[in-house]
Amino acid sequence: MSCPVFRRKIVRMTDQPSDPRFRLRLHFAPGEMLGPGKAELLERIARTGSIAAAGREMGMSYKRAWQLVETMNAMFREPLVESTRGGAKGGGAEVTETGQAVLAEFRGLEDAARKAGADHIARLQAMLRDIPEGK
Repeated sequence: MSCPVFRRKIVRMTDQPSDPRFRLRLHFAPGEMLGPGKAELLERIARTGSIAAAGREMGMSYKRAWQLVETMNAMFREPLVESTRGGAKGGGAEVTETGQAVLAEFRGLEDAARKAGADHIARLQAMLRDIPEGK
């Protein structure tokens, strides 16, 4: 059962209702956003050296992964990912210094926001109704 969609459903089903998820998405301009999905894609490209492999790991097509990379590259003054075509040495992709800096800033912002909001989240969580088992 290697279906990426199935694996994602399992993850969601095992999330504990008592453990709220915090997700941060920055909207710079219409169609220009940076959120956890693009950050994860950058991390996976850095680890695998491949846009295709990073996309596969996330359950998306190469075309979709490439579109996200193109969007990110167009959003910033310098590209976040540089790629080389295949050939005798094979192709690949690399997260640039700018890409690494953007990723570090985004992850730092996520951590700071999570810490700043922890007390508020705890108070909101305390006001939630009881959720029956299995929901």
